[in-house]
Formats: sequence, structure tokens, C-alpha cells
Amino acid sequence: MNKLILAVLVFFTSVAVHSQKIDEKNSFDKIKERLNVGFESNSQWYLNDDKTGDFDEDEKLRANSYLRIDYQISERFSSGFQLESYMPEPLLNYSRLFDKEIGLGTFYLNYRTKKLDLTLGYYYAQFGSGLILRAWEDRALGANNALRGGKIVYDPTSYLRLTALYGKQRKGFEVSDSNIFGFETQFDIADALQIERLNTLQLGLSYVGKQEDYSNETPNPNATVKIPEMVNAFGAQLDLEYKNIYTNFEFIYKSENARLNNFIPNIVSFSEKALFNGNAITWNIGYSQKGFGIGSTFRRLENMRFFSEKSALNLNNNPTNQMSLNYIPALTKQHDYTLANIYLYQSQPGLVIENYEFPLVKSGEIGESLDLFYNIKKGTLFGGKYGTKLSLNWSYWANLKSNYTDPSGTPYFVGDDLNYETELLNFDNKLYSEINAELRKKWTPKLKSIFTYINFSYNQGFLESKGADSFVNAWIGIAESTYKFQGGKSVRLELQHLSTNDDARNWAGGTLEYFFNSKFGVYLNDSYNYEDSKNTENTKIHFFNLGGSYTKGSTRVGINYGRQRGGLLCVGGVCRPVSKNTGVTLNLVSTF
Repeated sequence: MNKLILAVLVFFTSVAVHSQKIDEKNSFDKIKERLNVGFESNSQWYLNDDKTGDFDEDEKLRANSYLRIDYQISERFSSGFQLESYMPEPLLNYSRLFDKEIGLGTFYLNYRTKKLDLTLGYYYAQFGSGLILRAWEDRALGANNALRGGKIVYDPTSYLRLTALYGKQRKGFEVSDSNIFGFETQFDIADALQIERLNTLQLGLSYVGKQEDYSNETPNPNATVKIPEMVNAFGAQLDLEYKNIYTNFEFIYKSENARLNNFIPNIVSFSEKALFNGNAITWNIGYSQKGFGIGSTFRRLENMRFFSEKSALNLNNNPTNQMSLNYIPALTKQHDYTLANIYLYQSQPGLVIENYEFPLVKSGEIGESLDLFYNIKKGTLFGGKYGTKLSLNWSYWANLKSNYTDPSGTPYFVGDDLNYETELLNFDNKLYSEINAELRKKWTPKLKSIFTYINFSYNQGFLESKGADSFVNAWIGIAESTYKFQGGKSVRLELQHLSTNDDARNWAGGTLEYFFNSKFGVYLNDSYNYEDSKNTENTKIHFFNLGGSYTKGSTRVGINYGRQRGGLLCVGGVCRPVSKNTGVTLNLVSTF
């Protein structure tokens, strides 16, 4: 609370001091011009339901709320803070680190000139694609990995940018015990050497270090190595663009650290008989022109989970990835349709043993994806009067092919002596594959449609830690159409069907949405597993949602009543688990 009071006082003092320099007649209007306020509140009233079960926890009405205030003090100085409320408790499945009814989430003071950008307090940052460092916020996922300290960005020339930072990572309303150091340089070679034939030729070099003190921990009597206090990661990235062709390559090396032994659920244990380094490789290449594009992405990850605190590696205790230093989303196609989000692939970047009953050894992932789009021209046989848009996505991901050795003979401690070697390019251990084809067609000025076909193979045994390989093979068909009436009215109808070989059998789903105008709309959707299946938890239950939204200016209000299917909620390829529940949800977002 003292930090909250201090930050608010500092902020409003700076506003008051600045206002003294403004003519009294126009002071209020000028302050408003420099002031940005954003408010967001997501609340839910959880209800008992004979299909999804009783909500047994004490607090049935919960809310996550955020108030962010930013003020441009002068041409060069700005400041701001974010207040957060989780009153009386956070929404279901959010991290318990956000344990305050109201508290100061972040605050900052920024100084910026043409060449210099200096931030003190909390800040966000990303090096390269985020594989080595990304401090970011996503409220839907319950993630806020901001760093508290200082960041300097300096542009000595038009072709060189230097970034240095230090901080402690946010941990709920506190910060982690470790220290984070970072440095990045971005060098635009094409600009520096005036290579006019190239659109882009840029080299990036980065470093991130994590220092964590283990002196207060009880030493492991069986340890044969000492866990290093400093873990260092080094990265290099090259971006090239020539006419319609682009490519970029990134390599990350992470120094040795202890391996999480997650063999016994809910117990944080680390193997201290060997240390393991990590690495990541990504390569993107593509070609695009008007009406046609093709792109491919390759990625290989080995032992690349990177957290500011060692204990956060245990995802049984940290399912929302709090204190994650890097950003490793799944590189599969991201879907908006409900049935396409039942079997979701999550990236597998770590080295870990999982599940006591069915031990699984995971060391990383390797895979690739391909995207292709083509616009059939207007006036042709298949293009018709308005043209036709086609897109295709293919992806394939596998567990790293590794040779494991483990001389340990005591079942309870199995895995402590584990060691391994991986093969660089081996795609044999399949985890997930998907083919996605989409056709977008405009029939008339008022009517347009989207048709989607998805076929995938999902290694449920491995990805859900259920033991040996067992695949769910399925296809999904989706059709939707939108018709626009006069006066801003529109109606959208969406139909879906998912069919699997065994696990969840057959699902049907759909959405009906109607907008009375550009501001007000209502919808009804439903997903129903209509056939007996192994997945009895979600069998023969209508997961329906009825709701609407109203927008006026920069304020939007949405309300929804319905059921949430248990599983994963994903944003941009990063996921968190959600529990099956029923309730009324209210969302409010406003900026002014």
C-alpha cells in the first residue's frame, strides 16, 4: 500500500507541477489533451449447474479490473501507472500471485528525445522474436511479465540501435528474487553501406542474463554439481528482404542450468547430477506479391524454457507461465472457431520428466509450417464478379529425437541421473500435424462466405502426459456467411462439425449473430458432443453462450451467459488452462 500511495503521489505531483506552467484559462483542456486513461473490467458470477457441476468455492462473484493512467508531462517526459483489482478474488484459473483486492501493478517515468529513450520503473521489452526475451502483458491469459528497473534505448545513427536494461521481473504485486540483465544491438547493414538493391539487411545481437541466489536453500545431499547462480543466453538474428523475397534466421544459446525433475506431480525437484544447456533455431523464408504469397517457418527448440525464478519451471504449480523471460508460442494456425480449439498444440520447449504413473521424457520440439494464399482474379471462371481468396496452412511438429541414459535404479528417484543427446534434424517423433484450407468468397455487395476444412493428428498420449503415443485423428468442416442489410444491420451464421476417430467422437457447433447497427449486436452459439466418447467430462453437454455487446465512442460493454468447456484458452499461440463452469460474464472497456 505504501508503494501505491507513493506512486500515485509522484504521478499527480508531476501533473500539478506541469499544470502550473499552463495558462489557467486553458489549463484543464490542455491537461486533458496530455492525459490518457484506460479502464477494463472483466467480471463473472459463477453458477451451479447440473451439467458442469456446482461451484463449490466461497466467492462466486469475481472480477479482474485494470485502470491505466498515462500523462505526457512535457515534450520529453511522460509518466504513468496501472492500478489492478482482483476483488474479492481473481477470475477462475488465474494465478494466485494476484492476491490483492487492489494494488499497484506497474508504474514508470519515461524520458525521450530523438536519439535517447530512457525508462525507469516497470517496462516491457522484446529482443529479436522474443525467443531470448519478451516482457509483455496479456490480460486474457493472466500474464504480466514486466521488468522493474531501468531500460535505455540509444540510436547514435540512423542504422544503429543499442538497448541496455536491468530489472527484476514482476511476480504478482511483488518482484522476483533474481536480477535480469540485457543488452541488444540492431545494425542496419543495408542503410550503413547504402546497399540500395536490398530492402532490408539487418543484424541483431542480444544477451540476457539471470542471476539467482541459491545460498539459502538446503543443499541436496546427492548433488554432484552446483547449480550456477548465473544463466546466460546469447542470440543472433539476421533479416534480409530483397524485392518480393524475405528471410530471417535466429539462433539462441542458453548456458547450463539444472533440469527440473517433474516426475512426481506438485513437487518441485531439480536434478543436480548434471547441467544442461539449451538452444533455439528459427528460419523464416517467403515470397509475396499482389494476390499471391507463400511462406515457410522452421523452428527447433531444445531445453529453452527460461524463467526468472527456478521454481516457476514447474507448470503444475505455474500453469499460467508467470515469470517467463522468453516467448515461445505454438507456430500452428490460430483459430477463432470453437471446435477448432478443442485439440490445441502447445509448444514443447523444455527438458523435463513428466507424470509419475507414465513417465515421459521431453527435451524440446522440432517442426515447420507452410502458409500459402492466392487471390483468384475478378472476372475469371472461379473468381466470379468479386474474386475469390484461397489460403492453405500446413504444419508438422515432433518431439526431439533423443538418446536417453539413466543408471538410476530406484523407481522413486528415477530421472535424477538422466542424461541425453539429441539428433539435430530428426522429425520421427510426431506430436501434431494439421492441414487447413480456407476459401473466402464475396457473392454480392451484401453477402460473403467463408468455408474452412481442417484435418489434424494430435498425439494425446504425449501432449496430455497420458503415457505412450496415442493419436486423435480428426477433421473439422466450417461454413459461415454474413449478410449486410441497410442501416448498418447484419446477420452472421456459422456452422461447424468435428469428427474424431475415437476420443471425443462427433461434435456439432454453430453461431448466430445479429447486429442491429454498428454499435449493438447479440449472438447465440453452442457446441455439443452428441455421441458417447472416452472424454465423458464433456460428453452430451450443450456448451452454449448467449450474449451481446454495445459500443459508444471508445466504450464497449459486453454481457454473456453460458457454459465454458474445460480445456485450454489460447491467445497468439500461448495458452492457459480453464475449468468447466457456468456463469454470467460482464466485460467493460473504456478509454478517455
